[in-house]
Amino acid sequence: MILSRDEARRRLLSWLGLCHPLGEGAEGARTLLERLRCIQLDPLDSIGTNADLVARARVDGLARGEIYEALLPGHAFEHFAKERCLVPAERFPAYRARALQAPWWRLDERLQRIDEGLIAAVLEELRARGPLTVEEMEDRGRVEALDWAGWKGTSSATRMAMEVLWTRCEVVVCGRQGRRKLYDLPERALGPLAELEPEEATAQLLADRVRACGLMSLKLGPWWSGLREQRGRAGTVRIEGVKGEFLCAEEFLDREIDEPDERLRVLGPLDPLLWDRDLVRAVFGFDYTWEVYTPAAKRRYGWYVVPLLHRGKLVGRMEGRTEGGRVEVVKLWEEEVGSVDRRALEVALS
Repeated sequence: MILSRDEARRRLLSWLGLCHPLGEGAEGARTLLERLRCIQLDPLDSIGTNADLVARARVDGLARGEIYEALLPGHAFEHFAKERCLVPAERFPAYRARALQAPWWRLDERLQRIDEGLIAAVLEELRARGPLTVEEMEDRGRVEALDWAGWKGTSSATRMAMEVLWTRCEVVVCGRQGRRKLYDLPERALGPLAELEPEEATAQLLADRVRACGLMSLKLGPWWSGLREQRGRAGTVRIEGVKGEFLCAEEFLDREIDEPDERLRVLGPLDPLLWDRDLVRAVFGFDYTWEVYTPAAKRRYGWYVVPLLHRGKLVGRMEGRTEGGRVEVVKLWEEEVGSVDRRALEVALS
């Protein structure tokens, strides 16, 4: 089947919940996670974290930080999907069966720095006293930190052990105390858990990733993180004038398309709509790169610049900051003169 670019754009927006609110408050947040299958996490917080922005573009009545309270514990846990994400609690058996990690995570190097006895001791302390933050646990000394091009990871042996346990799905993040993660045993945080064979787990994880993308290109890209061995499957959809094939859920083509409402939406820089930059360029005519990790001298726009979606089109981008609890626009770029409705933007930021 071949989709026109216009139909691909309209179906993507509808599928990803960007045409009208999916609900309100905590219940809306759970509906959102069920729809998207994952919400990508990032700690940077200029006008809200990425998870905040993803949620607030789709759910009414969520204040900054409330997406975590709405989903943790019981409804979600954190693990590697595309990258580190909130994913539905029902999928924990699949993640435990595969214990995927992002390519940059370097679990093997962590295991060279701490022994299994120390890891077991951390797990036993959590079993006896949890849930706990790492800061509330026994200090077990220092280890050599991992180095990412000058950025240092943890040198705490306890924290590194917890990172190993988390990667293996022996513990889960069950909440947050400010910016600190609260850990517990999966069976306490998520309830009774089934066992799953790796083959069935892989099928579930791939199906969820396709649903998360809407249209998932078969070419290698970040959306295949952890599932690259599955890329040999046949594509099901093509887009007029766009190279390559795209996987999609059967319902993607069958579901009635929602037409966009009048709300302007400030998108998170890691919103699933933006994962495939080539696809966004092809069907929206919008060239977006999140430049937060780009050296300042090479940035085209700015540090934390996010896209603006209105009436089914990406109409501009803005850099914002939070002052006195309010989001203020530092700089605004319009795709065309007058393409950003200033009143609609003001409402979106209120």
